[in-house]
Amino acid sequence: MVDRHEVARHRHLGQTDAADARDFAVDARVAVTEVKEYVRPDSICPIASSTIRVRRPIGRGHGEGMAERKPAMKDRKKSAKSSTAVDKTSEGFTAEERAAMKERVQELKADARRGPRADKADGESAVLAKIAEMPERDRAIGERLHAIIKASAPALSPRLWYGMPAYAKDGNVVCFFQSAQKFKTRYATFGFSDKATLDEDAMWPTAFALTELTPADEAKIGVLVKKAVS
Repeated sequence: MVDRHEVARHRHLGQTDAADARDFAVDARVAVTEVKEYVRPDSICPIASSTIRVRRPIGRGHGEGMAERKPAMKDRKKSAKSSTAVDKTSEGFTAEERAAMKERVQELKADARRGPRADKADGESAVLAKIAEMPERDRAIGERLHAIIKASAPALSPRLWYGMPAYAKDGNVVCFFQSAQKFKTRYATFGFSDKATLDEDAMWPTAFALTELTPADEAKIGVLVKKAVS
């Protein structure tokens, strides 16, 4: 026979357990709420479910240290990205192209040092020295071009431009000589910039391949140089 008093006691105990469970759940929620007030969401909270993320407690010597380190880490990442970008960009240039850019930097520095004291003689000395360094075939062409340009357009000032002999008017390069050795091409080039007034109809040449200079070629170049500065 079932004891009604025993049944009532067990029922009471069951209700008490359920109430305790509810109270525990409430306490847990309160604890999580209190934790959230003192921490920031970022890492797993041990007393909350795995879906709740909180940061480590903020305090001197810990949170502040992290805050101080983060900008440094960002700076390092930015620096690494910049270096990578520069490396990727430089990979697109040949050794000869990089050398030409470095020469241009040195030329600009030299111009800045000389300032208004720079004269035609300085530029001509540099141009003749550069021509003298060229292989024999390029050197012969460079020397003849130099003489033709001086005779045809005395107003042009010799100067170096990306390490190449060039001739300028009012500080602007009008024409230049690029040796075959400069960029490892199969021929030398005599070229004109957009400052040269060679306009003819809607299309005209501005660069000429040179393997040698005949008397006819020299005469043609003299005419072009005169027209370029007219």
